[in-house]
Amino acid sequence: MAWEIVIGLETHTQLSTQTKIFSGSATRYGALPNTQANAVDLALPGSLPVMNRAAVERAIRLGLAVGATIAPRSIFARKNYFYPDSPKNYQISQFEIPVVQGGSISFFVGDQEKTINLTRAHLEEDAGKSMHDDFIGPHGESSTGIDLNRAGTPLLEIVSEPEMRSAAEAVAYAKALHSLVMWLGICDGNMQEGSFRIDANVSVRPVGQQEFGTRCEIKNVNSFKFLERAIQYEVRRQIELIEDGGRVVQETRLYDSDRDETRSMRSKEDAHDYRYFPDPDLPPLVIAEDWIESVRQTMPELPAALRARFISEFGLTPVDAAQLSISRDLAAYFESVNAALPTGQAKLVANWIMGEVSATLNREEKDITESPVSASALAALLTRINDGTISNKIARDVFAAMWAGELGGDPDAIIQAKGLTQISDSGAIAAMVDAVLADNPAIVAEYRAGKQKAFNSLVGQIMKAAKGKANPQQVNDLLKAKLDS
Repeated sequence: MAWEIVIGLETHTQLSTQTKIFSGSATRYGALPNTQANAVDLALPGSLPVMNRAAVERAIRLGLAVGATIAPRSIFARKNYFYPDSPKNYQISQFEIPVVQGGSISFFVGDQEKTINLTRAHLEEDAGKSMHDDFIGPHGESSTGIDLNRAGTPLLEIVSEPEMRSAAEAVAYAKALHSLVMWLGICDGNMQEGSFRIDANVSVRPVGQQEFGTRCEIKNVNSFKFLERAIQYEVRRQIELIEDGGRVVQETRLYDSDRDETRSMRSKEDAHDYRYFPDPDLPPLVIAEDWIESVRQTMPELPAALRARFISEFGLTPVDAAQLSISRDLAAYFESVNAALPTGQAKLVANWIMGEVSATLNREEKDITESPVSASALAALLTRINDGTISNKIARDVFAAMWAGELGGDPDAIIQAKGLTQISDSGAIAAMVDAVLADNPAIVAEYRAGKQKAFNSLVGQIMKAAKGKANPQQVNDLLKAKLDS
């Protein structure tokens, strides 16, 4: 039987406020346990929550960026459940009327553009953290400690429609959302510290069936690689279970990265299990139009607008424009390099940033802001390609030396010190071409018999004789002229 995968993601985005959503406690990561929790976070009798305006503004920014409706009036509810790291035994969240409603996010999966609609984004507080085996009892036994520093940290839970049909699509969507919240400055995006956590709702159904299958939720995935693996495993598990005559049970599961498998955590609750009701301690959240407009005035150029500008202004392809707008810092780097070069070099710049620069950054697990090759230095290197001083191939060797910091990362000094200046003298190149033709009559005969691969073989031998420094275009032109004469 052919199966269709159905995926929807719920993403918990920790907002970049200095204080918690309903209290004045700090949100700094890494503080000693229970040093950033006050009476409100501890749910002491008589303590009352007070809404953090900065958290609301970050929700508005997200809503504007995705083209959503900002609710003029939304309410907070109590979501009741027991966890040892939740002192109140309920979470303050939004249920019936979220602050952000609808919207969409567009991204590329390979060279195909995809748009996923959002259901909602709502504000809520985080729970504390259970620290297992971090404490040793008086008899040497392990125990669990409760750290309430995280309790009350502001979250924006962003819920997609179940419109993704593969693990690759889900990862591409998650990466686009991750990029967007960092672009807007509403989240630092640090997945290792839990600032961006993903719950994946996964089900399968026979191709052609309209009704959704029974879904399972994979909870708190904090890595794009693990997200892909978790979904792939869960899809296999569900299909095998159904094909063996079993049935999928709605439940919450955890992904075990060591075993590369999901395992059952608890039965999946529905809304009525949480006994939602309006929080009596918090008035409705009212957002006036002038507040939305004031936030709109502070918004940066959004990724979609930037992509459109890169396409119209620089003639880039949609895929190239999308790659270069993954982050504001990468887009700024591209624009800085491009501005330092003559008009019409945007494609060369894009190829280098998406190629050599990105590959080296990925290999060393660095961000573009940590690149040892500055935008001005890369522009200087590309200038030497443009003016024929070096070839594109030799430029890669120069780039490696610049990255390593040789001679202060100055491309001109490196080219001179290593004797890498390109040979562009037509007489010298012609002599090398003649020598290679004379030494390889069999390959010449193959070319003249119609074998085009023979041409590339001859080019390779000429470049080898020139130690890679001959102008490639001149080599091609002179070789072709002599072979066809």
